[in-house]
Amino acid sequence: MTEEIISYFEEYWNINPDIQSKIFFSLLSIVILVILRFSALKLVFKNFKNAKERYLWKNGVKNIYYILLLIILVNIWIEKIDSIGTFLGLVSAGLAIALQLPIVNLASWLFIIIRKPFEVGDRIEIGDVAGDVIDIRFFQFTVNEIGNWVGADQSTGRIIHIPNGEVFKVSQANYNQGFSHIWLEMPVLVTFESNWRKAKTLLEEIINNHAEELSFSAKRKLLEASKKFMIFYSNLTPIVYTSVKDSGVELTIRFLSEPKKRRVTENGVWEEILDTFAKHQDIDFAYPTQRIYYNHTEGKPDTRNK
Repeated sequence: MTEEIISYFEEYWNINPDIQSKIFFSLLSIVILVILRFSALKLVFKNFKNAKERYLWKNGVKNIYYILLLIILVNIWIEKIDSIGTFLGLVSAGLAIALQLPIVNLASWLFIIIRKPFEVGDRIEIGDVAGDVIDIRFFQFTVNEIGNWVGADQSTGRIIHIPNGEVFKVSQANYNQGFSHIWLEMPVLVTFESNWRKAKTLLEEIINNHAEELSFSAKRKLLEASKKFMIFYSNLTPIVYTSVKDSGVELTIRFLSEPKKRRVTENGVWEEILDTFAKHQDIDFAYPTQRIYYNHTEGKPDTRNK
């Protein structure tokens, strides 16, 4: 029966027995590897409930599957060439021209895996795109976009696929790597007539209530980051700076926040500021407006027009 099948393919399809044998073992290898991959993935989903751990194991199984498949197929089909190095030397020139971008993307994937400028779960900005990394593959990585038309670094709902080669072309900003917090600044503008010193004291109390625990966490993370990067801050505690603008006195709150909690933190701080200032009659928010100023009645005595 087997000889009849071989004879049939050789006669009607012009496929000699040697090629038939290679096709058969190639298909057999693919089927076995697919079964092994499916079984391994079932074990992964059964034993790992954490989303990130599950993704890393799933990605590892997938990569091992492709590597083993490549090795087996090369071993089946390239039997007349003694070394893989010789084979690669014969095709490298053509591949370098025809597959320039895929090769760059593959090399970039190795760079990402080894050097780790970012990992799955990190919030990054690369070129004009910012988002949370949700997948890293051989030729591209994927981010869940933030910002753009949405405020305060929240998700837009778009998934963006970026070629791995971009890591060699443009700079990348990582919100999580090294120092895992970012500095936020919230300007609060009060009128010149307001008791700005009292307002500043109230703001210091508000921000200390919101950021006290965060600053302790940041100190621990900064100590860890200093072992790898030259990162140094002399002060991690919240602070309120004073400056003057056209419409009033600007009190700028500066404090640390986790990147993915920026909007929630700002929301809580602003609500407490609004509630607190509403209780004090000598503090008013400033905004662009016009008024008539009578120097001879409103100015300081020594500056009034005579």
